[in-house]
Amino acid sequence: MSAVVESIMGDNAKPVSRSSQAAQANPASHASEEEVAPMVAVLAVRSPRKKVAGSGLFLRVVPPVLGLALLVLVWQVIALKTSSFPTPWVTLKEAAVMFSDPFYRNSPNDQGIGWNVLASLQRVGMGFGLAALVGIPLGFAIGRVEFLSRMFNPIISLLRPVSPLAWLPIGLLVFKSANPAAIWSIFICSIWPMIINTAVGVQRVPQDYMNVARVLNLSEWKVLTKILFPSVLPYMLTGVRLSIGTAWLVIVAAEMLTGGVGIGFWVWDEWNNLNVPHIIIAIVVIGVVGLVLEQLLVALAKAFTYEQVNN
Repeated sequence: MSAVVESIMGDNAKPVSRSSQAAQANPASHASEEEVAPMVAVLAVRSPRKKVAGSGLFLRVVPPVLGLALLVLVWQVIALKTSSFPTPWVTLKEAAVMFSDPFYRNSPNDQGIGWNVLASLQRVGMGFGLAALVGIPLGFAIGRVEFLSRMFNPIISLLRPVSPLAWLPIGLLVFKSANPAAIWSIFICSIWPMIINTAVGVQRVPQDYMNVARVLNLSEWKVLTKILFPSVLPYMLTGVRLSIGTAWLVIVAAEMLTGGVGIGFWVWDEWNNLNVPHIIIAIVVIGVVGLVLEQLLVALAKAFTYEQVNN
């Protein structure tokens, strides 16, 4: 009888060790390192971090303050090593005097920094507004009609990498004036992000939505207002945000070349007067204005963008 059992069992009749019994009882302990590593990584990602009381306020306040302190420290070191470079304290005193009356006006070429910032914002607003009026509808058309997409893609690919300042001489030649030429430069640099992001948004609308519109026999206007516009709005606002940042960068350089009233011309004029503290103050003002414009558009984009909240 035992011989028959041994012939049937064959090699499976080998004795089982205690370690193999433990492995059978707990299969996870027998897993290889290659199998365990991904499991540990997943658990580490899924496990929520413990939030320390007050850590949110700490992270919002302390790191930015330390970053600004580091910037001031580097500034002070540079000023100590370069006699012609003003210290932070000297620049702060000049800023206090300047901002005590930022809107004085003695002559067309002698105005406060407030008037210069407003003049630059006016040019940016006009060029940016024209770019939005042209770029957003054109982006919808390119994204909606394949023929237009194939027709405009080579033009956009060719002209988009061109520096906006390269268009300034064309503006001076056509408009015969510095102010319209600067607005033209803002227009040409602002239009590309709006066109591209709007067209991409239209092309990424789910095909199921368009199939439903076709079944319901909706008009093109209904498709545009009820389906395309709500779906494309986040993409469109991203293009608007990129455009306003580029426009504010370009206007400073354009005004340096064209002259007149504006923050760019004011910086160049202060350089000609070797007034370095005023140049540093203007750099800070340009950065603050750009930051405010960026944050306003970020808030607008968040108000119209719905993100899935993960529990």
